[in-house]
Amino acid sequence: MSDDMPNDASYSHCHRTSILIVDDQPDSLRVLAAILEEAGYFVRKAASSQFALKTATTTQPDLILLDVNMPVVDGYETCRQLKRQPQTQTIPIIFVSALEATADKLKAFEAGGVDYITKPFNMAEVLARVSTQLRVHQLQHQLQSQAQALQTQNAQLQLEIRERNRIEAELRQTEAKYRSIFENASEGIFQMTTAGQYLSVNPALAKIYGYESPAELMSCVTDVGQQIYSDPQQYSQLISYLEEYGQLVGAVSEVCRKDGSKIWVMENLHRVQDTENNFLYYEGTVQDITERRQIEIQLHQQRLETERLLTNMLPQLIAKRLKTNNHTIAEQFDQVGVLFADLVGFTATAAQMPAPQLVNLLNEIFSIFDHLVEQHGLEKIKTIGDAYMVAAGIPTPKAGALEAIAHLALDMQEAIGQFCRPDGRPFELRIGLSVGPVIAGVIGLKKFAYDLWGNTVNVASRMESTSLPGKIQVTEEVYRQLKGKFLFSSRGPVPVRGLGSVSTYFLCDRLPCSAYPPVQSSLKVS
Repeated sequence: MSDDMPNDASYSHCHRTSILIVDDQPDSLRVLAAILEEAGYFVRKAASSQFALKTATTTQPDLILLDVNMPVVDGYETCRQLKRQPQTQTIPIIFVSALEATADKLKAFEAGGVDYITKPFNMAEVLARVSTQLRVHQLQHQLQSQAQALQTQNAQLQLEIRERNRIEAELRQTEAKYRSIFENASEGIFQMTTAGQYLSVNPALAKIYGYESPAELMSCVTDVGQQIYSDPQQYSQLISYLEEYGQLVGAVSEVCRKDGSKIWVMENLHRVQDTENNFLYYEGTVQDITERRQIEIQLHQQRLETERLLTNMLPQLIAKRLKTNNHTIAEQFDQVGVLFADLVGFTATAAQMPAPQLVNLLNEIFSIFDHLVEQHGLEKIKTIGDAYMVAAGIPTPKAGALEAIAHLALDMQEAIGQFCRPDGRPFELRIGLSVGPVIAGVIGLKKFAYDLWGNTVNVASRMESTSLPGKIQVTEEVYRQLKGKFLFSSRGPVPVRGLGSVSTYFLCDRLPCSAYPPVQSSLKVS
């Protein structure tokens, strides 16, 4: 990320959050501790893995910064030991190291780390990553608590439903034995002609439908299909089913009471015939299941809310796989477009704005970006402060993904023009775009986050950080795949950290031959 990341004071809600730094290098310990303490964190230090394990177990910090190259026991093994201990297994661990190889970073994540910071340190990057992981850890803890509460409520409701079903079953058995005691039955019981006229009803049925007596019900209701059922067509379907099969068990219908209110009932119906199989009448029992129906609706709504929370955190396909498969999700994709966007000069802007106004501004900007991402059929990966990351071609590869993300970049540059700084000048975006293989997966065992790793991701980040305000810098491979559909200008060799001198291009505009239309966001600046 660029130096324009928001400072920790505007981004973190630390409130004396405890952080343990583990590093055998005194200089590194001192630098990290100074950065974090200045931001308001409470910092503990450990110069060895043994002391770190003891300190973490006894103090249980909110976050651990762990060096990879440690004497006796390296950082990877220290992390694995921390994850095996019940007292420390949920503490997020960020690795710090001078090692920049992808293999080293993957090894860190496999050991249980949640992030990886390379030396030498960038103050804004350290604070942003620390703040992000603390916030993710807090949100995951809240989500887990909410999920547990929902599970408890669901279990209680299931117990109530089972208890109610058990009681209803006992009632049905009792009423079957004493059906002759018609007037004393608790279920509504009726006999009815094919024309929908009651031949007989019991007091329970009159009460269910809101009438004072069976006589009032029979005199007022002369057509059951039209006067009782909310949907007369459903009544016709029930009668057709009875004519074909002779009986119907557990039919659920919405019916109207005398006062016009509506309730839900469950009916058991059958055709009554004489000994010569001549039809006599329809006979049935009726139960008011309105309360149970409401419980079922509540359970369904709670289940939908749980699924909504999960799909808000993860791509829909990944969320479905997690619900049916507890194994680690990690996949290799050969062609993925990765976009990083960063608001130019946002740190200075943030210092001039009250916190609520700043958050509302970022929310408006990112909401428009989210809308554009959805319309282009792409996948938002995450935001870090004022930085925005998008991927094309995951979790399901598809044709035209790179072209779609190029259109998104142009639309984002157009959309950001709607917003102005406090001094009246419009905001500008610095965007970087690369394409290539990535590893995508879900981090963690209990609290999930979908993320990308690999050189393609690093290159996209470098394209953004070395780009210019209002520009979209792309790699030579992006230019090669999209030339002829978009207008590019060559920037020439650009020094890129970790890559040397790299030839890059600016994505300028669409060409008329590009059949993919730009997307106009329906969201407006408030």
